[in-house]
Amino acid sequence: MVMPLALLEKSMNKKISLMLKDNRILEGKLTGYDEYMNMVIEETEERTADASRRLGVVILRGNNVVSISPL
Repeated sequence: MVMPLALLEKSMNKKISLMLKDNRILEGKLTGYDEYMNMVIEETEERTADASRRLGVVILRGNNVVSISPL
């Protein structure tokens, strides 16, 4: 099992995919995080069941994240 903070450290400045509690998927480049898994993601794209859209830079609170996957 990979610990979340170890995965975030390995994924710095790389593309990641995040599934959120509300079933949205965010994909973008991880540029920062803290011990609470709050993240800064650049070049972010949001995907839902219906559509996708570009968001740019996103600051995401860690308690909204269900899963993290490197791309």
